[in-house]
Amino acid sequence: NSRGAASLLKDSIPITEFSASGPFEGHDLLRRGFSSVKSELLPSHPLELSEKNFQLNQDKTNFATLRNIQGIHAPLKLQMEFRAVKQVQRLPFLHSSNIALDTLRGDAECIGFEDILNDPSQSEVMGEPHMMMEYKLGLL
Repeated sequence: NSRGAASLLKDSIPITEFSASGPFEGHDLLRRGFSSVKSELLPSHPLELSEKNFQLNQDKTNFATLRNIQGIHAPLKLQMEFRAVKQVQRLPFLHSSNIALDTLRGDAECIGFEDILNDPSQSEVMGEPHMMMEYKLGLL
């Protein structure tokens, strides 16, 4: 039996070869925390970044055009109105449609993807109102 056990040990991989410095190193949860695969992914298509930043690029183009036509005061006034409208929201446990922001941008008359299929992050699942308000106010 000792000869059989020796042959099994000879064929096994020594433990010293499993070091943490190599191309196949394991992720150390205690030192590095949980890994996020989503943050490490590169865009899969050249237009993906352009589509993610579409609204930002559209706003920049509109502000530049407005500045060239009416002067510096017009885009500054519009940006101030955007900030004021973004601050007005419903309570944290109620969904806010941001209709005032859509009206300022001119998107109120357009039907988009989010109007039909909705954003999954804004689902109709309502949380505990008291806990959500306490969290927003910093009491929890």
